[in-house]
Amino acid sequence: MAKKKNLAREYVWLKCTETGDLNYRTQRNKSNMEGPLRIKKFSPRLRRHTEHVEVRK
Repeated sequence: MAKKKNLAREYVWLKCTETGDLNYRTQRNKSNMEGPLRIKKFSPRLRRHTEHVEVRK
């Protein structure tokens, strides 16, 4: 019987804190991480790096 992979992983969207755009989709490990994911990523609208926060759709 095949094993189910990535039970601890979930997909989340990264939302720009300045424009409010959903620019990226990524995976996160639910069991290891606490709190929302915060990453500096490139914002195409502003053409610079801004902070992006995890949002679940």
